[in-house]
Amino acid sequence: MSITRKQIFETLTLARGRELAADFGIEGLTGLNKPDFVAILSRKRSLPVEYLLHALKRAELKTLCEAQGLDSSGREKQPLIDRLLGNEPPEPESEPETEFESEPPARQATPKPRPAPRPAGRKREPTAPMFEQTFKNIDNVLWKEAGCATELDYTEQTSWMLFLKYLDDLERRRADEAELRGRNYEPIIEETFRWSSWAAPKDEEGNFDHDNALTGPDLITFVNTELFPYLQGFRERAANTDTIEYKIGEIFSEIRNKFQSGYSLRDALEYVDALSFRSQKEKHELSHLYEAKIRNMGNAGRNGGEYYTPRPLIRAMIRVIDPRIGETIYDAAAGSCGFLCEAYDYLRYGPEGPDGANHPKLSTQDLETLQTRTFTAKEKKSLPYVIGLMNMILHGIEAPNIIHTNSLTEKLADIQEKNRFDIILANPPFGGKERKEIQNNFDIRTGETAFLFLQHFIKHLKAGGRAAIVIKNTFLSNSDNASRALRRELLENCNLHTILDCPGGTFLGAGVKTVVLFFEKGRPTQNIWYYHLDPGRSLGKTSPLNDDDLQEFVELQASFADSDESWTVNIEDIDPETWDLSVKNPNKVEEDPLRDPEVIINEIETLDRESEEILEGIRGIL
Repeated sequence: MSITRKQIFETLTLARGRELAADFGIEGLTGLNKPDFVAILSRKRSLPVEYLLHALKRAELKTLCEAQGLDSSGREKQPLIDRLLGNEPPEPESEPETEFESEPPARQATPKPRPAPRPAGRKREPTAPMFEQTFKNIDNVLWKEAGCATELDYTEQTSWMLFLKYLDDLERRRADEAELRGRNYEPIIEETFRWSSWAAPKDEEGNFDHDNALTGPDLITFVNTELFPYLQGFRERAANTDTIEYKIGEIFSEIRNKFQSGYSLRDALEYVDALSFRSQKEKHELSHLYEAKIRNMGNAGRNGGEYYTPRPLIRAMIRVIDPRIGETIYDAAAGSCGFLCEAYDYLRYGPEGPDGANHPKLSTQDLETLQTRTFTAKEKKSLPYVIGLMNMILHGIEAPNIIHTNSLTEKLADIQEKNRFDIILANPPFGGKERKEIQNNFDIRTGETAFLFLQHFIKHLKAGGRAAIVIKNTFLSNSDNASRALRRELLENCNLHTILDCPGGTFLGAGVKTVVLFFEKGRPTQNIWYYHLDPGRSLGKTSPLNDDDLQEFVELQASFADSDESWTVNIEDIDPETWDLSVKNPNKVEEDPLRDPEVIINEIETLDRESEEILEGIRGIL
């Protein structure tokens, strides 16, 4: 007998609870409607209603499977539906050390990237099982969706659904607060387009209303032709660019729904609806899972550095800079906003982070300062902008000040004191190029985007301001005029006190070595303290950089102590013609430089020709 997905979901509305009741050792509950059945089970077993509804759906599917003569084993709704549709999925592999315990079955011959292991280092609390399983379920749905092919697609599609669910929870909370104060609350989103109206409608008992929930082609049509255009319109309707209304319009003007199947989208929406943004603890747990998605996305291709800077490196940079409440923090190439999220955690929870035991006691005014007057970000590209916005929200910033713009279009001459910041943390993109008209905004003109950003950062720092910037190590020694001029400007106008030399493999897939420049604006450099980071192993997906790798650097940097891996160079020892800042550890025996491959090839070809001539001579004698 042929059966469709629509028929399966229609079956879910039936009250078939005998199997579920037996699972909990309860008898005599047959013949009840679903709301009464769930209410009784919830009271008898002290179980969350959401869990019971999920289990009830499973029981109903189990009954349907058995009626079709199919194997009904499996703990999740999706595998049972797959069996009914004849799409038997393989058993998932167990990987307890990763953020996600299993990866979905491959849909095509080309393997997709596996989730990366969680880096060692600062300890994290175990993530709530419900949230972790929900994220895995969403990934499973996206894996089978024809419109989504990469980790970037998975993160993008998860992000817009998460944002709308977050917005719905935020509106509910604001409405509750207004009611407590005896005030009226004017919702941001019209009734028709609220999450609770189209994505997760509920009946009078508060249960999911399958009868009135859009699905299939109707759901796709609504999302593409009504919901997204409505949300995009907020950009024009918003009073100013700082409002959440404007950010809604920005997000949905830059991304599109990539779901092609309304049934897959319905599955994903139901999973997202199980998430809650009500408490800080819930946001904290969700932020870990979202960070894992960003890390997987960053590891997925050669452009990963646009999205993901290793969090252990960011945390070490922040510990050296040591920001304080009341200081302003800026990132003009924000990507996924990892620097600002980690800086928020440092200020909100202390150096040990959210999972530490010794959190600072912050006043209401301190918390307000963190929310509204501390962080500013700019991002040029659409997807990183959306991801960064969602990442900051999950870390606790309700209305992040992220501006969707190309920071380099700003002329250095136009920057005023009001545009400057106390702290700048950034990892500008590697190897980017800008048009000539953009280069004309800078005193030192160059096609290298990172060098333009460095000028931007220096100009945007207040006097006495502090910066930590990731940049390619070739900046230290390039002989072109722009590189030399920029090194001179940095040394003469800022105190470049620390250079951290990062090992190869720090940025997965980037193919370049990097350094971190730590400097303070306002007085010239006298001494530069170098630290060569050697984790004692090759870095890669299975062995990424961790917090322990950077512990010695942070400890020694506090006093600029010398060691086998650290040393100090006086400004007098730097060549004023080249301003070369190359990393040269005086404690290590200098190895002979590698010979140019072209020279070696030429020598081999010459030897081959000589050998051939000798052989020809021997043949002539014979």
